[in-house]
Amino acid sequence: MPGRTEVRPEKHERVKRLRRAMLAEPMTALVGVRGVPASALQTMRRGLRERGHPILVTSNSALRHALEEAVADRPSLKPLLEHMNDQTALMTAHGNPFSLFHELASTRSPTPARGGEIAPKDIFVPAGTTNFKPGPIVGELQHAGFPAAIEKGKVILKKDTTIVKAGGVISREVATMLTRLEILPLEVGLNLRAVVDGDVFYSPKVLAVDLDARRADFARAHRMALGLALEVAYATPETAPLLITKAHRQALAVAVAAGYLSKETLAPVLARALREAAAIQGLKGA
Repeated sequence: MPGRTEVRPEKHERVKRLRRAMLAEPMTALVGVRGVPASALQTMRRGLRERGHPILVTSNSALRHALEEAVADRPSLKPLLEHMNDQTALMTAHGNPFSLFHELASTRSPTPARGGEIAPKDIFVPAGTTNFKPGPIVGELQHAGFPAAIEKGKVILKKDTTIVKAGGVISREVATMLTRLEILPLEVGLNLRAVVDGDVFYSPKVLAVDLDARRADFARAHRMALGLALEVAYATPETAPLLITKAHRQALAVAVAAGYLSKETLAPVLARALREAAAIQGLKGA
């Protein structure tokens, strides 16, 4: 029919393969690969594949078609359609979404800006002395918006400056100066956009948990709970040995205070008696 676009068989087969992958594993994730050099991406893919997290890189159109078809069999995948933008890859696997987020975050590393990029966060330039020699560089810095000046024969930045706010475009001029100042405002690596595990959708905001802080919270909660249990003498397999030790220590203190003699109290009772006798003797001598 005139005007009808024929779908190539290889593209149709690619969509079917992607759809099968989405339905075969409980965890389906969309991964951003923008800015990752081809050689680095291959290394990352190989490492993730060895850990049971293979990444399939394909066109966004094929991935969207596969996702739309998979939603018919697995409706929980539907929210992923809202995250189909830019350069995207597919990951399907077993595992924990939180661990996966941190695993992908570990692939990211600082990289210089070239100009034209969107700042992912405020780009902060601290005040202080630079390594530049006095000369035209001062004017170049000032023209780019950096508060540069010369003091005591050195090029300095006079005050802390947010040179680009989050969401702003990094100009080529600013990017050049940031690189010369050895400030790397961007990150390159894999970016987990969204993941569905079973029937549950997770956004990066939910998955970005500080695991060290959470471990510290649990450890602190455990110490506080243990202290409370000991205070109220609540016996459990964990507190029982501590409660017995505490009771023995208190009973020994009472026995020594009362002068009750036993194998355990004899030495401390006699030691106390000697101290008291010495004190009395000292009073007499005075």
